[in-house]
Amino acid sequence: MRALDRPTKAFLGIAFAFTLLVACGSLLPEGSAFGVSRYTLTVLGKYLCLAALALSIDLVWGYMGILSLGHGAFFALGGYAFGMYLMRQIGAKGVYVSELPDFMVFIGWDRLPWYWLGTDMLWYSLILVFLAPGALAFLFGWTAFRSRVSGVYFSIITQAMTYALMLAFLLNNMGFGGNNGFTDFKTILGFDIQSQGMGTTLFVLSALCLIGCYLVCRMICASRLGLVLVAIRDNESRARFAGYRVERVKLAIFTLSAMMAGLAGALYVPQAGIINPSSFMPLFSIEMVICVALGGRGRLYGAVVGAFLVNALRTYLTAQFPNAWLFVFGALFVVVTVFLPRGVSGLAEDLVGWVSRRRNGEATT
Repeated sequence: MRALDRPTKAFLGIAFAFTLLVACGSLLPEGSAFGVSRYTLTVLGKYLCLAALALSIDLVWGYMGILSLGHGAFFALGGYAFGMYLMRQIGAKGVYVSELPDFMVFIGWDRLPWYWLGTDMLWYSLILVFLAPGALAFLFGWTAFRSRVSGVYFSIITQAMTYALMLAFLLNNMGFGGNNGFTDFKTILGFDIQSQGMGTTLFVLSALCLIGCYLVCRMICASRLGLVLVAIRDNESRARFAGYRVERVKLAIFTLSAMMAGLAGALYVPQAGIINPSSFMPLFSIEMVICVALGGRGRLYGAVVGAFLVNALRTYLTAQFPNAWLFVFGALFVVVTVFLPRGVSGLAEDLVGWVSRRRNGEATT
């Protein structure tokens, strides 16, 4: 019950209302005044997935003080895991009319690699969505946290990790499509992936993913474990001297965060229509960290607000002023860092507090 504080209730109310309005609008006839097009559904669905990724970053950075510059790798691994299922669904509908994905036929392979076996089953692919990023985060975190790597050094090695994965997935003989990755998806469970109904379904699933991740993070932060996370963030040595197994706490939360990022990536791929090694680029992870900083880290809803604001601004500027986007993005980050260290959500909280104090003052007089 402590997790359902006022900001959480407000977030849930807005999230459910937004999901219901968009989903109902997508069911209206095309051309209707309140209708939502397939393109709009796709864009909003991708925003929701990126917001879930930002939320996973805020859990480890805002509450535990671990700045990860490699969460894009977990996002991409979840996307590739589900992308394997989508590629297996193409089957004979591909260019080469083969049960193998087209890129495998193109490079001369005559059978599936062993790690592709079972990916034609949805339940198995969903397990991979959690298992692949979770296993990588566990192995990476176990090595780093046991060695007590922290601060900027941890940020650097997470960046090196995602860059190494990008180089590996660029290779054709890895069996993941090389530079082109996975694309040209056809169906999910036999339903056309380009249909309006599937677009609505994916949008609703993305919204439920974001709401579920938010509730999990909020329940953790409102519990005793959340207090331990803040203690580790503020003074790790003191938390260790108090008897807490800091390495285990870090490893558990880091792994959970990676699995959340993997789920967001899995829902992002069918809506984006493609997954390739560019998702492993360190720049993508850095951009998501900036989204959290702009929204206001350590608040959870701030990460969601930052992801929506930044990506909506990107969509508008890249269409209207394609050469100005990076300059605006950089300037926005500098302004917020210098003048709004608590982010946009911190500014909103200050404004609400000021209005509340004014009202209380007027009521007293």
